[in-house]
Amino acid sequence: MHDGDRAPPAGPVLILTPTGRDADVAAGLLAAEGIGTTVVPTLKALQAALDDTAGMVLLADEAVIGADTSVLAAWLAAQPPWSDLPFVVLTRAGTAVRRPTTGTNLAGTLGNVLFLERPLQALSLVSAVKSALRARQRQRQVRDYLAAQVGAAERAAALLEERVRERTAALEAADAERRQMAAALAQAQKMEAVGQLTGGLAHDLNNMLAGIIGGLSLMQTRLAKGQITQLDRYITMAQHAAHRAAGLTHRLLAFSRRQTLEPKPTGVNRLVTDMLDLVRSTIGPGITIETALADEPWLTLCDPHQLENALLNLCINARDAMPQGGRLLIETANTHLTPDAAARLREAGPGDYVTLGVTDTGTGIPPEVIARVFDPFFTTKPQGEGTGLGLSMVYGFLHQSGGHVQIVSDLGQGTTVRLYLPRHDGAEETTAAGPAPLAARPLGRHETVLVVDDEPAVRTVVTEVLRTLGCEPLEAPDGPAGLRLLKSSPGVALLVADMGLPGGMNGQQLADAARRERPGLKVLFITGYAEATRSRGGWPGPGAQVMTKPFALDALANRIRELLPGP
Repeated sequence: MHDGDRAPPAGPVLILTPTGRDADVAAGLLAAEGIGTTVVPTLKALQAALDDTAGMVLLADEAVIGADTSVLAAWLAAQPPWSDLPFVVLTRAGTAVRRPTTGTNLAGTLGNVLFLERPLQALSLVSAVKSALRARQRQRQVRDYLAAQVGAAERAAALLEERVRERTAALEAADAERRQMAAALAQAQKMEAVGQLTGGLAHDLNNMLAGIIGGLSLMQTRLAKGQITQLDRYITMAQHAAHRAAGLTHRLLAFSRRQTLEPKPTGVNRLVTDMLDLVRSTIGPGITIETALADEPWLTLCDPHQLENALLNLCINARDAMPQGGRLLIETANTHLTPDAAARLREAGPGDYVTLGVTDTGTGIPPEVIARVFDPFFTTKPQGEGTGLGLSMVYGFLHQSGGHVQIVSDLGQGTTVRLYLPRHDGAEETTAAGPAPLAARPLGRHETVLVVDDEPAVRTVVTEVLRTLGCEPLEAPDGPAGLRLLKSSPGVALLVADMGLPGGMNGQQLADAARRERPGLKVLFITGYAEATRSRGGWPGPGAQVMTKPFALDALANRIRELLPGP
């Protein structure tokens, strides 16, 4: 027998021939060919012996005809995709021909099957078994090839995963380094901005304090010598410097969006019309002023005095950009910002806005300067000619009012600054008559007023004004003391309270507690920093007003008259 006729080692041949000597004969023939065999006595034993190591099955048909082959069929159906176990079935003469009529479909049950009729011929049996074993060996080669491919794929996937992990770790390390560098840069920029802010603030405040301290010192010197001439000059000098310092703090609070605003329904056309004379006198005759006002502008809810200051600041900047003269255009319009348009403005939200624009035909602003124009104390003017707080105040006021500011500039062509203020549905408030001076007559009746402030100088100023008005002032340094004094003094008609009070109770909490004791009690808040109440809806509430420190004594007296009208 040639080597090519030998069956490859494909595993044992399982033999089930329950009758006769077929099993012994077949086992002897196959052993002579070097093929291992395992003889099983029953179908149940065959089913128990089946596994992936089996090479093939040599089966007599009488072992399965009429038997329950469900377990065998289930095992065959559950074979892995590479496996199709070969069967050689020994039949009696004519059985294969009659099989479709017997009710036992062995071909359908076994699948990969070859029928041999008995009596057996040694050559046919050996040839059929070798053919089946070669087919089984090819199946296992396919299995091994697929396993090798899967293994290679798994190794490639593992290698790729490892490289991905290494790359991810490298990217995370780079990102962490980038974030660390960005944080360091941001900290450096923040410290530079803080240094610029404190340096500019110290410079301007020192100049103002020099005027205040100098004026007071000169007055003290003259009074010590018994000289009272020119005292009004020094008083005016000190007051002027103090007002400038107050204006500086207001601008700082506006930039930081912490100023105390008094928003009112405001018509921008009326505001522009009322401001035109002041703008003309400020910018001078060398600049032509034009207006383009909307026919029916919407109202906006904002502090009209701050909007006037913003408009005046923009007009002054436009004047400075046109030293040889030019044209100044003030325009108003109703504008609807779509989400795309709002996104182009970066910090604006979509919706309806009233716009107030100021356009000049001046020198324009370089791009690198536009990026910094809202920084506090940043100015392109020579030292001493500008504080650098004008546009920062405009920026803070607009954002605190829910609006936005946009600057568009072309070098040599001019600049447009446009303010976006949210639309307000309501009626415009009319301007009240001007306040009466402090020297006017008292209230005409005796009222008790409780003053609560932790600063003794402020309490002294307020109580002196109250006495001038004919009121009886009561003083307390903090909220709890003020509440105790209120409970022991039933005649209190007005509470004047600072917003920032020590003792665990701020001005708003004091007013709430006081009104629980005295419903309808009038309240006047005096504050220089109302951050604690900025987000409260409807603040300061009915029967209450607010004044920003520092305030003029005339303004304080007239605000008290509004809350405590005379008979």
